[in-house]
Amino acid sequence: MKYTLSLLLMLLHFNLTQAQSPAAQLRGTVTDDKGNAVTGAAVVIVQTGQGSATNQKGQYHITNITPGIYHIRINAIGFKTALVKIAVKSKEQLMLPVQIETDVNVLNEVSINTKKYNPDNLIDLQHTPMPSMVITRKQIEQMGSRRLDEVLKEQTGLAIVNDIGSGARAIGLQMQGFDSGYTMILIDGQPMTGRNSGNFDLSRITVANIERIEIIKGASSCLFGSEAMAGVVNIVTRQHVSQSQGMAGLRYGTFNTVDANLEGETPFANGKGSGYIAGNYYRTDGFNANPYLSEGKTVPPYTSYTLQGRAKYMLSTVNTLNFTGRFASRHSVNDKSYTGSPTKDVLEEDDLNGSAVLNTNLSSGLRIKSQYYVTRYSTGQNITDLTLNEVIPGNNFTQYLHRGEIQASKTWFNSLVVTSGIGTQYETMDNDLYQGGKHQQNSFFYNQGDWKVSDKIGVIGGFRLEHHSRYGSSLTPSFGINYQPIKMLVLKAAVATGFKTPDFRQLYLVFTNFAGGGYTVLGTEEFAAELKRLQDAGEISTVFPNASKVSTLKPERSVSYSAGFTLTPVASFKIDVNGFYNNVHNFINTDQVASKKGGQQVFSYFNIDKAFLSGFDVGLSWIAAKGFTIAAGYQLLDAKDRGVIDSIKAGTGNYAKVYDPNLAEDRRSKVSDYFGLTNRSRHMANIRFSYEYEPKGITATFRVNYRGKYGFMESNRANGFLDPYDTYVSGFFLFNASVQKTLLNKHMAVQVTADNMLNYRDMLMPGQPGRMILAGLNYRFF
Repeated sequence: MKYTLSLLLMLLHFNLTQAQSPAAQLRGTVTDDKGNAVTGAAVVIVQTGQGSATNQKGQYHITNITPGIYHIRINAIGFKTALVKIAVKSKEQLMLPVQIETDVNVLNEVSINTKKYNPDNLIDLQHTPMPSMVITRKQIEQMGSRRLDEVLKEQTGLAIVNDIGSGARAIGLQMQGFDSGYTMILIDGQPMTGRNSGNFDLSRITVANIERIEIIKGASSCLFGSEAMAGVVNIVTRQHVSQSQGMAGLRYGTFNTVDANLEGETPFANGKGSGYIAGNYYRTDGFNANPYLSEGKTVPPYTSYTLQGRAKYMLSTVNTLNFTGRFASRHSVNDKSYTGSPTKDVLEEDDLNGSAVLNTNLSSGLRIKSQYYVTRYSTGQNITDLTLNEVIPGNNFTQYLHRGEIQASKTWFNSLVVTSGIGTQYETMDNDLYQGGKHQQNSFFYNQGDWKVSDKIGVIGGFRLEHHSRYGSSLTPSFGINYQPIKMLVLKAAVATGFKTPDFRQLYLVFTNFAGGGYTVLGTEEFAAELKRLQDAGEISTVFPNASKVSTLKPERSVSYSAGFTLTPVASFKIDVNGFYNNVHNFINTDQVASKKGGQQVFSYFNIDKAFLSGFDVGLSWIAAKGFTIAAGYQLLDAKDRGVIDSIKAGTGNYAKVYDPNLAEDRRSKVSDYFGLTNRSRHMANIRFSYEYEPKGITATFRVNYRGKYGFMESNRANGFLDPYDTYVSGFFLFNASVQKTLLNKHMAVQVTADNMLNYRDMLMPGQPGRMILAGLNYRFF
């Protein structure tokens, strides 16, 4: 931490050497074609991403501009985009008044918070065929959230779920009913690695330095490849630096939770360069949701350190070099005792990401991004049986991903934006549970066109061609259309394809969970040899007939359909409705293939011919009064295996019967007996009340989140599907609130947050903490 503090102080005071900077300034007024001031227009320098929003008088002001030739882009809701070319001289105070033309049929809204030039990715995640949403930094700060999972679990259609069979640390994000392994997690447009049984633990990531979170719901393999079959979450970190400033923050509360942050940023070299650095320290005692656990926590205690930085330097008016780096470390020890068996669970985890990017912006309007990215994730998790003093093998692996990519984007005829990319990535995995080190490589090319056909019609389409070292070539196209018949209504429809290759775990895993009763999981590539080894050792009592069907796994493929509308009857009220249907082929599932003599199960992986996940989302926002906003969302989900439905109808196999404990006998099963896939809620909803009284610097939120009943496990006589007599988690509500007050001319902010105010807990939800009250203080140096 002392090195972080030293670097931060250097950044905070660097501006002392910049007092005589030759940087220029640009100011002016944006008006409409009648000479009226336009409020909230986004004025952005295309080449650097520097920008400003106009005030109530239509005025804007951009500082620290390096001399050169630039293109200035002006966007505003209800107006056509304007592009102006200017020449800026050293120390010049340039005035640029701009008049923009009214566009009554404009399709796309513009926000200064979300439309800034992104130096890390030329793909605009808000312009893809599938529905998208953005969570801004202001929203995150108002919520008082500390880790990424806390933010996402309050969003419509997203759920943070526990994979209990994979241990207390297996927590992931579920989107549109897909498991965590089907959603790609990006940081500044690049994939993150490190999953526990396919689950990406989002609590690894602090939200302290996040500028915004971009989310695509629906198959996105067209742009992002494998693992994006359910959608994408892109974490965009702090990017644009215009002045020297810093921030220090501290929160403390329930479970001895400490969240401390330091941030600093400054321009340098006469505005040609900028630097940003942030440090975060987080600790928690963890919590226990299981009354049968006499000692220890269902979510283990941990301590985490994160250091993240960014640097940018303009080599010329055409080329800009960007560097990003992030290092996170987590340490956890959980001493627990379940039914008198004491164990010690220890985790050591390191996460490293880094990139170098060259952005080239030519006078023709062509933008090129050349990037190299590397990430390394390492985890060591072992459990010690304190009674026998034996170490039980756990989850120990190191994963590398190297990625090179070139992107290009250009606007043609002021109506067609074409974005293309080509690249390759190489991934390695060194895991104690695999037979030797593993690696895979894939190369890709993608292209997307965003065409405004007319004032009422917009079309987005594209494709991705990918070649995998093991699974060969695949093509994933997508297409979407927007139609605006009247000013207040936009109709949307899209179809996209998904593609997911089997992961290292499904191919090569050889794992016996001694702590969880001794069950064994075998990857398909190791299955035959490992099953024979267990048989030769005399450990197997029964081999099931389906064991003969274990074979080379096929990639999963999906087709996603989406249709909906956005209705804005008045400026203060908007409603979004979107229906979705995901048809999945070769769905990878686990099933028991053998039993050991002690009764323990042996599992492997199979392709299921068909599964489907369908439903719809509804979201609305209403500015009920000045400073008072109400936002709400609802999702209906139907997630089922089509093969189970067909078998119930045919009355074949285990699916043909249901054991009724009330009658103590079997009966013929009905389709209505089938609840669906485990861990999926049919109903989810949320509502958020936000209030801001700007004259006094007061903001407050009150949020309610509901998750409906979902299936936990088969507990009745096993028949291969969730029937009415199995174990379920009941529906529940969570109530959260936060209040913040700024002081000292907005330099200081005091905040109190209350999560899970009614202290809801359930032993079947080990990742859900009880009531948490935290108080925080932030101070900004500027």
